[in-house]
Amino acid sequence: MPLLEISVVPVGTATESFSHDVEKAVSIIEQNNLKYQVTPTSTIIEGELDKLMDVAQVIHLNEIENEAKRVVTTIKIDDRTDKPISLESQVNKVSDH
Repeated sequence: MPLLEISVVPVGTATESFSHDVEKAVSIIEQNNLKYQVTPTSTIIEGELDKLMDVAQVIHLNEIENEAKRVVTTIKIDDRTDKPISLESQVNKVSDH
C-alpha cells in the first residue's frame, strides 16, 4: 500500500506553533480510518492512493479555512509495485539492523 508523507506550513497566522495544526490533521486522518505516524517534521499516512490524495487535500484546505494567509504543503509518495510496503515494514527494516 502506498505511503504519503505530508508537511503543511501555514503562513500568516496568529501563532508560530504548529501543534494545533498537526492535531487537526491527525483528526482528519483518523476520521478516514488510515494508519499514520507523526514525525517531528511531517506525518506519514498509509492507504490507497486516491484516499491519500483526498485526505491530503482536506488537510491542506483546512489550513486555508482556518485563515492562514498562505499554505505551503509538501507531499512525497512512496508507491512500490514490486512488493508490498507498510509503515511497520519500513520502520522494522531500519530497526532490525
